[in-house]
Amino acid sequence: MSHRSTVGYLLQQLQRLDDALPIRLAVNPDFPFAHYAGADVVVRDGKAYSADDGQKGYLPTEVATVLDWA
Repeated sequence: MSHRSTVGYLLQQLQRLDDALPIRLAVNPDFPFAHYAGADVVVRDGKAYSADDGQKGYLPTEVATVLDWA
């Protein structure tokens, strides 16, 4: 994924999905874990930030494979 992702790009990706679908962050390809996505967004210096909201567990192997982390 590009380091130049924007809010608009992310919204386009998410708008294709069911609003009730849980969302997780895939973190750290060396030790792939799934994290809950934080609900709060903070904007500073022209960038939007959202923290994770805790670890869910290991990232499913199939997801790591698609992300080319396996």
